[in-house]
Amino acid sequence: MMPDITVTKQLHDAGAAAIMPLGSPIGTNRGLEMKAMLKRIIEISKLPVVVDAGIGRPSQAAEAMEMGADAVLVNTAIATSHDPVMAGKAFALAVQAGRMARLAQMAEEKEYAEASSPLTGFLRS
Repeated sequence: MMPDITVTKQLHDAGAAAIMPLGSPIGTNRGLEMKAMLKRIIEISKLPVVVDAGIGRPSQAAEAMEMGADAVLVNTAIATSHDPVMAGKAFALAVQAGRMARLAQMAEEKEYAEASSPLTGFLRS
């Protein structure tokens, strides 16, 4: 499905087993073109969310998992790779890394710089 909140709710009501929004059009390898919508679907869904289609790089799979997707479905990127076995391993590692980052509750990006180290109490006068 195209990433759409209304359709997500309709699929919930219809008894779907999972929600499978596209990252980008099938076979394009363009990644997560509608990140904001994918994030919102992940937030509201009571069902597993599988980002399906368009993922072309392991880093894109990791990003989907960091956002909270339950899984990714990757075909074209692996099937068209010069080394599909190595590509599959790279995607497996990326999915694991993305899931671990999600579970670690990594800090969100900030608009402005902010020191992460304490600014008081570490220098003695």
